Amino acid sequence: MTCVTRFAPSPTGPLHLGHAFSAFIAHDMARASGGRFLLRIEDIDTTRSRPQWDTQILDDLAWLGLTWDGPVMRQTDRLDAYRAALDTLWQQGLLYPCTCTRRDIATALSAPQEGADPPMGPDGVIYPGTCRDLSPRTGPIPTEAALRLDLGAALHHPRYTFTETGTPANGTPRTMTRSADVLLSQVGDIVLSRKDFLGSYHLSVILDDAAQQITHVTRGEDLFDATWIHVVLQVLLSLPTPTYHHHRLVRDETGKRLAKRDDARSLATYRSEGRTPDDIRHLAGLAPSSL
Repeated sequence: MTCVTRFAPSPTGPLHLGHAFSAFIAHDMARASGGRFLLRIEDIDTTRSRPQWDTQILDDLAWLGLTWDGPVMRQTDRLDAYRAALDTLWQQGLLYPCTCTRRDIATALSAPQEGADPPMGPDGVIYPGTCRDLSPRTGPIPTEAALRLDLGAALHHPRYTFTETGTPANGTPRTMTRSADVLLSQVGDIVLSRKDFLGSYHLSVILDDAAQQITHVTRGEDLFDATWIHVVLQVLLSLPTPTYHHHRLVRDETGKRLAKRDDARSLATYRSEGRTPDDIRHLAGLAPSSL
C-alpha cells in the first residue's frame, strides 16, 4: 500500500515553527517510502480565514522546500460532501439540534455541584445533554441551530481501535483501543455543524482524509483524544480509518505550545532574519533533510 500523507493548515494566521515541524514530518514520511504528500487548506471557517494567509501558506511551504502531489484541496469546495454526511447521520437519527450558548452549558454543569470542576473532553467541557431529547429527529435537517452527535446512540460497537505508528525510521505500530463506555464518559455529544458555518473540524477532516485517500495522518499529540471522535465517525459513515502518528509539540522556552499569534516564531519572521530551511529543521529538533 502506497503511503499517502497530508498537511492541512487553516488560513487564519501565519505558519509558525510548529506547523513547519508537522509539515516536515508528513512530507518526509511520504517521500522516504516513495509515497505521496498532499496539501489541504482547511478554510471551512470563513469568518476567520483570509486569502492572504492562504497565499502565505503556499509561499512558506515552497520556501521550506516542500512539494506536494496533485492540486491543493480546499474545504470551501467540499460543502456538498459535508452536507451529504450530515444528512446521512440525521436520517439515522444520530443528530439533534442544540441552541445552548456557552453560558447555558456552564450554568447546567455548575448547578449540581457548585464549585466542582466540569468534566472536560477533546472539545472542552463535556456537553450535559440539555437539548438531546427536546426536538423530534424527523423531517428536514435543521439549519438554524448547531447539530450535535448523540454519542450514546452512535456507539454501535463495544470497543474502537486505530493503529498508532512512529516514523518509518523510528517506531513500531501499536493498536490503540478504547471502550464505548469510556468514550461516552470522556467525549460527550460533540458539535458536528454550527449555524454560522456548515460542518465542523471533526466531520470535515474525516471526509477529506477519505476523499484524498490518506493512509497516514500525522498531527500533534494534543489531538490524540480527538482521534477517537474521528474513529467513531469513520465507522458510522463507512470510511476507512488511516494509521495515525501523533507527534510531539514544538514549545517555547516556558514549555507553552506555539500559537499563530506568536509572531516571534512565525516562518515569515525567521525568513526576514535570514534563516534557512535547514535552520528551521534544526530549531524544530529535526535532522537536515536527506531527501
